[in-house]
Amino acid sequence: MPSATGGIARLVWARLQDAGIEANGLLSRAGLTLKQIEDRKARLSAESQIRFLELGAEALRDDHLGFHLARDFDLREIGLLYYVAASSGTIAEAFAKAERYCRLANEGISLRFAAKEMTITLRYVGVERRSDQHQIEFWLTSIIRMNRALTNRRLIPSRLKVVHRRRTTPAEVRSFLGREIEFGSDVDEIAFPVSVGPMRIESADHYLNDLLVTHCEQALAHRKSVGVPLRSSVENAIAPLLPHREARVEEIARRLGMSHRTLVRRLALEGLTFSGILDEMKIDLAKSYLKNDGLPISQTAWLLGYGEVSAFTHAFKRWTGMTPRQWRATGDPKHATGPGDTPLHAKPAPSNSSRS
Repeated sequence: MPSATGGIARLVWARLQDAGIEANGLLSRAGLTLKQIEDRKARLSAESQIRFLELGAEALRDDHLGFHLARDFDLREIGLLYYVAASSGTIAEAFAKAERYCRLANEGISLRFAAKEMTITLRYVGVERRSDQHQIEFWLTSIIRMNRALTNRRLIPSRLKVVHRRRTTPAEVRSFLGREIEFGSDVDEIAFPVSVGPMRIESADHYLNDLLVTHCEQALAHRKSVGVPLRSSVENAIAPLLPHREARVEEIARRLGMSHRTLVRRLALEGLTFSGILDEMKIDLAKSYLKNDGLPISQTAWLLGYGEVSAFTHAFKRWTGMTPRQWRATGDPKHATGPGDTPLHAKPAPSNSSRS
């Protein structure tokens, strides 16, 4: 199971405490404990961190919690990865080292840097991408902030893409990032003008960087490779194909580099079927999309690969016993309260932008 240093989860915990929200129940629902949060050396499950971010956002009524946390926190809290980047000579060099050592911070994310295009692509490893929107927004915002801090310039990305969907980029997010986000893309990606690559880093320190790189290499050598669950690989391959009605078992097998028969056999060994995974994904995504009152049901049907709203309505009623319209009107009671989470909601915490 991929693990992470847990810095983001601890930022969520601090925000909940500042807002006066009793969050022990939220930790439990995310599969975490207070002892893990308080022990800053303890690594957390990457999946549990994503879940805690989601629960924290609901409790705080902050639909952009990932962005707000990344905007406000002290970049030095990133730890070793920050200091490796800050002591590098150029932005391109910092990105290249972040690509290599990203796994030390979060095994559930793979960072790929294309120097010629100045593009960073983030891919989820062993974690379902569909389960997240706050963590990826935290990462992208943090990358932009780090670039600005290291060059002492307000650098603007030339492109920002994310897989999850929102109707628009909120004004405060657009103002801070300097660009619209392309939601509903087939990739999580950030690109900068090519001229950014050779920019010198003001805090560059060749000697310190050599020491830190040596430490990182030793840390990598002692980390075991993380086995990637087949289910998460299948789900991450399905997600971008759903709206185009191309999420067929043959196509998914091809993208995973195996035959149709091999994929079916390996899923069966785990007690799974392709159709079962596909249906569960559609159910979860449908509920997620229906929570967004601004997203028409017709568009939700399209996003899930249905050519007709009637076909989606029939399937959703088979899954839940309600039509999409009825479910949206009723809401999901599981997200309203939770044992041990009183009060579950509070006013958003005031911005702490002065901290960074």
